[in-house]
Amino acid sequence: MTLLVTLFAPVLMLFHLVGPVPSDLGVHDGALSPCTTPAHCARQTWPSSSPEPDFSALVAYVTDMPRTEVIEQTNRYIHAEASSALFGFVDDLELLLDLNNSSIQARSVSRLGDSDLGVNANRLGELKALVSN
Repeated sequence: MTLLVTLFAPVLMLFHLVGPVPSDLGVHDGALSPCTTPAHCARQTWPSSSPEPDFSALVAYVTDMPRTEVIEQTNRYIHAEASSALFGFVDDLELLLDLNNSSIQARSVSRLGDSDLGVNANRLGELKALVSN
């Protein structure tokens, strides 16, 4: 079995497992879409004492994340695609500056599979550390 994994792992790494772009990306009625299932999606709202500077810090951080490409960016919203290191699974990461509620909304969702093994929740946990309370 180990021999098979050793032989096929390099071949599988050549594939970039993208999957279809979710149709619910973007801002809808002033908010990011809810997660349909927590198995492959994480969504959080972070209160912020300085929402605009926090959002700017988050955008800078996301822009510098490895294997991450910013797809869309405005002064209140960012959508990025983050690829896993091993097989290139693509997740969609969204951040929304919500000035009305002094908060930042965050959503990270996997395009493929029934479970993300906690990757999206961990990603949001990493980003949350940049938000001031």
